[in-house]
Amino acid sequence: MEEDLKKTLSKIAMTIRGLSMDAVQKANSGHPGMPMGCAELGAFLYGVLLRHNPKNSKWINRDRMVLSAGHGSMWLYSCLNLSGFKLSLDEIKRFRQLHSATPGHPEYGLTDGVEATTGPLGQGVGNAVGLALGAKILAQKFNRDGFPIFNQKIYCIAGDGCIMEGVSSEASSLAGHLRLNNLVLIYDSNKICLDGNLVECCSEDTKMRYKSYGWDVYDVDGYDFDAMEKVFGEKQEKPTLIILHTVIGKGSPHKAGSSKAHGSPLGAEEVALTKEALGLPKEEFYVPQAVHQYFEHRLGKDAELEAEWNQLYKRWAGKYPDLAVEFEKMHTQFLPQDLEEKLRALEIKAPIAGRAASSAVLQVLGKMLPQIYGGSADLSVSDLTMMKEFPIISPGNFAGRNIKFGVREFGMGTATNGIFLTEMITPYCGTFFTFSDYMRNSIRLAALSHYHVIYQFTHDSIFLGEDGPTHQSIEHLAALRAIPNLHVIRPSDTNEVKMAWIAALRYRGPTAIVLSRQNLPDLSSTKVSYDEGVGRGAYIVYASKGEPDFTLFSTGSELHVAVEAALRLEKIGKKARVVSMPCWALFDKQSDDYKDSVCGGSIGTRVAIEAGSELGWHKYIGIDGIAICMESFGHSAPAEDLAIEFGFNVDAIVERLIASSR
Repeated sequence: MEEDLKKTLSKIAMTIRGLSMDAVQKANSGHPGMPMGCAELGAFLYGVLLRHNPKNSKWINRDRMVLSAGHGSMWLYSCLNLSGFKLSLDEIKRFRQLHSATPGHPEYGLTDGVEATTGPLGQGVGNAVGLALGAKILAQKFNRDGFPIFNQKIYCIAGDGCIMEGVSSEASSLAGHLRLNNLVLIYDSNKICLDGNLVECCSEDTKMRYKSYGWDVYDVDGYDFDAMEKVFGEKQEKPTLIILHTVIGKGSPHKAGSSKAHGSPLGAEEVALTKEALGLPKEEFYVPQAVHQYFEHRLGKDAELEAEWNQLYKRWAGKYPDLAVEFEKMHTQFLPQDLEEKLRALEIKAPIAGRAASSAVLQVLGKMLPQIYGGSADLSVSDLTMMKEFPIISPGNFAGRNIKFGVREFGMGTATNGIFLTEMITPYCGTFFTFSDYMRNSIRLAALSHYHVIYQFTHDSIFLGEDGPTHQSIEHLAALRAIPNLHVIRPSDTNEVKMAWIAALRYRGPTAIVLSRQNLPDLSSTKVSYDEGVGRGAYIVYASKGEPDFTLFSTGSELHVAVEAALRLEKIGKKARVVSMPCWALFDKQSDDYKDSVCGGSIGTRVAIEAGSELGWHKYIGIDGIAICMESFGHSAPAEDLAIEFGFNVDAIVERLIASSR
């Protein structure tokens, strides 16, 4: 590398240190150590290596840089500001303040140039694996000889915490298996944790671990630009781990190399001493004119890079018009106008398990919507997530539409988020509902950032039967319903399953479709349009004439039991209304008038019937309402025996309601 360039990169690195120290100190909150330790890396990545255009941060073929060590967010914000993204110095000064574009951990969609929402350690590693897999899928689908429409690389920075978290192991194992040679994981190896020295809690050979996954591994001095240039320029045949040896808080006279630089500001006195030691001006948030000039020049080259790609795309689209149509469909998340009509016309013979009905819908969607890709955590034969007419993605071959994630639920969740972040694919993933616990953190971040991800969770209640309470979901509906922005839909039959998929495809955020293992009958009253039924979140499926004595609210496999109970109540002189309530979140978005028409006024005793925890139901049935729900774990037994044991059969429900009215 030329000496003049190295001098400029050193100035950029010092500027990153200065901005990071000042912002953390001004906020009196944050992590200065990683930004100071990795400042040279930031200068190299944003000053030399990354192929992107900060003036158009959504250029589809840009390189991606994911900061998995999200506590080091000031490193990223400094780099984004200096390199020309829409992140002003005023926002840097508002680090960690209310409604700023510089929150404590990076958030996708909030800050220009942030490629993923990270924070919980290891998440970003999984996101990067998903991004790399998605980029490989797109390259194989769209690239033709002489037309590299997709050839970006995915970079990710992880710290010791990310490497120790189990999710990074799951995701890295998958990346090695699939030979994702467009993925570069940079391990900021400073040997310091928040609690102290790394040796106090970890003594593994990380290099050998990653080699065993099938990765190439390199050691690099984090302050040697020549070494960085050499290693990052190596031809990739496998995913690559670069172990970057750094000093946390580098430059701080009294806190460098210690955990004191990790999770709290250096302190005003130490900041002053550090600036003096580094030869930085005392001025806060100082950016040298030479750094501004360098990046202004770089912005011109970045714009040229995208302009060249735009010309390439134009020639490609002219030569391959059918592919260009597919590209636009995927990029816009195309939904045909007759989607609902076609799904309603789809013949699915009941009784049938919810999981099987969903599988039938998925086969149709796979043919209609080129943007749908997905897979399962080694359960596709049970959760029925396989699109049968498309191949399975395999090592080095990304032409398929089905992904075998292996028994790696958390890794699957983070990778699926990353696949969405390609901004070309609508991903889905499946597993048993009880295993959503393994995925909860990734689901939560998908909800936080409105990732359009679809989860197919099956075996949804005690009625999966003989596998017993270890696999029977009790609290999971309540737990997922508690996550803001997540739509949880529990359909009752084939009609609601079809509409659940429409809801999931229309919603620009994550959706969990929760499905039964056991066969369920169809109800004629659920065979209504999306706007009259599932799209409302709740709707009346049965009503006696006159004012009801009981209103039964139910979901999923218990809805047909609720209808049968209403019919039985009528025979003994009690009027009943039955409300299907597949999605609380959608119902809560309806007008007050509509909500009143479903569950307002004098509707008798309100009753919830659902084979899960009652938590949350009293919002709809009131404090005096009756919750026929699970109050314990289940048992290992056939489903019909469990229905009797826990009171989910018609006789038990009617008896309990009549007793309550005496």
